[in-house]
Amino acid sequence: MADRSEAPVETSTESIDDAVSADSGDTDDATDAELASETASETGSPSEPEPVETPEQESEQESEPEAPASEESAPEADEPASEAPEPKDPKPTAAQAEPELPLLRSAPVRHSGDRIADRYRLEECIAQAGIFSSWRAMDEKLRRAVGVHLLASGHQRAKDAVAAARQAALLGDPRFVQVLDAVEDGELVYIIREWLPDAVDLETLLAEGPLETYEAYQMVRQVTDALASAHRRGLSHLRLTPTCVLRSDTGQYRINGIAMDAALHGLVAEDRADAELRDTQAVGELLFAALTHRWPHAEDRFGLQGMPRSMGLVAPEQVRAGVHRGLSDLCAQALCPEPGRHLERLTSPEALAKAISLMPKVRQPEPEPLTIPEYPRPRTSPTVPAPAAVPTTATRPVPGPNRPPAGPPAPAPRRGNRVLKWSFSLVLLAAVGLGSWASAEALLDKHDTAAGQSKTQISAGIQPTTAPQPSPTLLHIAGATEFSPRDEQTIAGATAGLAVDGNPGTSWMITPFFNYPNFGNFSTRSEGSGIVVDLGSVQTVGSVKITLPFGGQTLEVVAAAGTDDTTAPTDYSGYLYRLSNLAVATGTTVDTVPLAHPIRTRFVLVHITSLAVDPDLTSQHGYYGGISEIQVFS
Repeated sequence: MADRSEAPVETSTESIDDAVSADSGDTDDATDAELASETASETGSPSEPEPVETPEQESEQESEPEAPASEESAPEADEPASEAPEPKDPKPTAAQAEPELPLLRSAPVRHSGDRIADRYRLEECIAQAGIFSSWRAMDEKLRRAVGVHLLASGHQRAKDAVAAARQAALLGDPRFVQVLDAVEDGELVYIIREWLPDAVDLETLLAEGPLETYEAYQMVRQVTDALASAHRRGLSHLRLTPTCVLRSDTGQYRINGIAMDAALHGLVAEDRADAELRDTQAVGELLFAALTHRWPHAEDRFGLQGMPRSMGLVAPEQVRAGVHRGLSDLCAQALCPEPGRHLERLTSPEALAKAISLMPKVRQPEPEPLTIPEYPRPRTSPTVPAPAAVPTTATRPVPGPNRPPAGPPAPAPRRGNRVLKWSFSLVLLAAVGLGSWASAEALLDKHDTAAGQSKTQISAGIQPTTAPQPSPTLLHIAGATEFSPRDEQTIAGATAGLAVDGNPGTSWMITPFFNYPNFGNFSTRSEGSGIVVDLGSVQTVGSVKITLPFGGQTLEVVAAAGTDDTTAPTDYSGYLYRLSNLAVATGTTVDTVPLAHPIRTRFVLVHITSLAVDPDLTSQHGYYGGISEIQVFS
């Protein structure tokens, strides 16, 4: 199984030339040489004496006009102290130190089966970048799987990666993948981290589609809280992507690569405010992808299609209908430079975590009710009476006149006893077989008999009465309003009562929209429209019947939680119970299937998400909708 804890390090390969060019843009040649010389002095490489002699010899040649007589002997014995500050000259140091101690070195070549530090056995290469490689390995001492990053020593990037790994190891927060060890051993640098075989990264989760509202809420809440805690301790991520966010089997989200991924890729924040802004925008990108199944920028990344370049950064509700309003606003505040709608931009994980805590909590959806089928009870088989015993008589010869007097009676012949025994055994076996056959026939034919009786009764015009069903009761409707969560101006709010007036001849009608069936693709109608029915108080609801003026509309029936609220929820997320699935109404009547376990609610929403083609406006691509009558049953 692939190491999900190694996923952030990387899916894309990075060449050593690209990395060198990226770093060279940040510092000049002299700074690069100084960093390289400092790294060389700290690592203590055995090949260091040669580059030390070269600048000394050149400095001697520069001093020839002043002391020609001491040209040969002075550099070696007389002037070692005077030449100590001369390597600070940037020109000879940059020219001579770069070939020996570059800022970057390519990743060391290793193979499966190699052992690191006589303890870690490499098993599978997870990723190969320009300067490092990632492996799944086995800790032979503790007999557990671990993740390993391998780098070549002797360059600044390796030094920064080790320092960042050691800082991350001190964090000790279980919401982050733990760093177990970071060692620079000779020409090799290895970083050991925790292995999570049961975790799945966010990129894999999004491959199946957008996350459910509750799951997206849990993801952004847990990730934001973890990042806010890390920033309070002076650590940042700077490279938070869907491959860095891992979800365990228990539903806990963990972050991989805190501080260390940025060091491996040479990312440095300008200051603390810049680091906070980068991580906050990264959380906004994750939430946008989770809600819309799109990447918020123009390029396609992490298996997601990018947004059109002309749109820029927008709120998720402008991309996909039915997105949770609170999460959409939260994403816009973290991601967009101008959130819009008088929303305040969030620039730090701390501020984002506070905003999440203030928004209404997203409730976990209730599981679908489980209906246990009723199995028929076996019918008792009739008792078969035992066969009566067969009477037998034994005859004795009568003595005649010419016969001598009979002596004691002779024993009965043995053949007759055998026949009697065999006859009794056959009768007994026949009785047992008859009883077994009767029991099996009773069990197998029960359903057929019941079905035959039902068919006979129906053909004769008689309804079966074996399992009478209680007739539903029509509930009183206290009022109806138009569902318009995104637009203060309703479509036809004044005529909403026509959908519950008891007259199917009158209808609440939606004025035509053009070009797109989803209400013209207007952002103010991203959650569609419909009618909210008020039952006056919390009632037990089992089914709903809807009469439409025409077919072709896409709708569903949902209900709010049975609370003491006297006003209907203004957002789609407030309707937690589903009475019917979202589907196209092919006819003019929609009957929901009676629930196995009726719900308690006061407000029922007939939610229309897509309109039907208007036959009078076909050439203009017009779409319209409406509801004639709504009936709610217990």
